[in-house]
Amino acid sequence: MGRGKRRGAASTGNKVEFGEIGLKAMSPDWITARQIEAARVAISRHLQRGGRTWIRIFPDKAVSKKPAEVRMGGGKAANDHWVAVVRPGRIMFEVGGVPLDQAEAALLRAAHKLPIPTKVVYKDRINALLTGTGG
Repeated sequence: MGRGKRRGAASTGNKVEFGEIGLKAMSPDWITARQIEAARVAISRHLQRGGRTWIRIFPDKAVSKKPAEVRMGGGKAANDHWVAVVRPGRIMFEVGGVPLDQAEAALLRAAHKLPIPTKVVYKDRINALLTGTGG
């Protein structure tokens, strides 16, 4: 039984599509709606409402929880909170329209609000320019 599978790498949402820089998950976990909102607020406050932010995950899985000291049985419990299932390689947040160093600092602040290890990644064309491998 259990609560669903989180095995394997992300097959969709694993590339920076909208912005120039993104925050990538490095391990599987559930990210709650509160954690997503805390990360979003951290990004928007650091950017001072500048640029554009994309949230690439959505908490669409309901997690139920029985109250404390309740006996077994009695059916399924009420929904307690909502989570987004995140696999390794998933791009969770993207930022564009601001300087790269400012965007990277904003994403690092958001990473502190999340319960998993993350990595800042760049769009392919920017990555090529930064490493000097063409573009």
